[in-house]
Amino acid sequence: MATRVKAPRSSFVLGLIGAVFLALFAGLIALGAWQVQRLGWKRDLIQRVESRVHAEPGAAPGPAQWPGVSAANDEYRRVRLRGEYLPGADTRVQAVTELGPGFWLLTPLRTDAGYTVLINRGYVPDARTAAAAPAPSGPVEVAGLLRLSEPGGGFLRKNQPAQARWFSRDVAAIAAAHKLGAVAPYFIDAERAAPLPGDLRTAPQWPVGGLTVIKFPNNHLQYALTWFALALMVAWAAWRVWREEARRRAAAV
Repeated sequence: MATRVKAPRSSFVLGLIGAVFLALFAGLIALGAWQVQRLGWKRDLIQRVESRVHAEPGAAPGPAQWPGVSAANDEYRRVRLRGEYLPGADTRVQAVTELGPGFWLLTPLRTDAGYTVLINRGYVPDARTAAAAPAPSGPVEVAGLLRLSEPGGGFLRKNQPAQARWFSRDVAAIAAAHKLGAVAPYFIDAERAAPLPGDLRTAPQWPVGGLTVIKFPNNHLQYALTWFALALMVAWAAWRVWREEARRRAAAV
């Protein structure tokens, strides 16, 4: 018994199917191309950060340079400052680190140059530990990584200055909450003063600096290949539809 061949599709239906395939193919190719661009950006970021975090510390940008401070030019630069911590203005910002959940402890530093910078002195496991770790008095020298302000809050959690609940290191908001006046549009992640003990259950000197995450996931090549592979699958499906339609039209003659 001969297999019955279906009737050819109308021009309208073929045009609609073709438009769907074309839109899918173009969209997948665009997503793949975007991931290729992201791959280049991520590689550049990793290379830039690696070169900065291992460089000798330089001077932190002063007020005249603040308008030009940017992620591309300044973030993760090693800098060094001298000055004195301002007492009574510590801020705890929720954090999750390799030592576990807890807080970053931020303290304003009045520099010898006359401007104020927020210093992330490091990680503390709880509020009690933070209260027992006041900033040193008198002149200090701080070296660390320049980080840009994190306005707004954390993921699905807004900062609540009135309740002293902070989920991101929002420099302007923290400065306003403590009435610090004009501060640098960045903060400094202070370097670790001493190596961590081999057994992390042994309490180190709080706060613990040097916990900045400088490893960035780079899966963009995998994503790009996935999108391009899906685009090829769409092209293959379109070819199958075209071949089937050609067979239908040949049988209808």
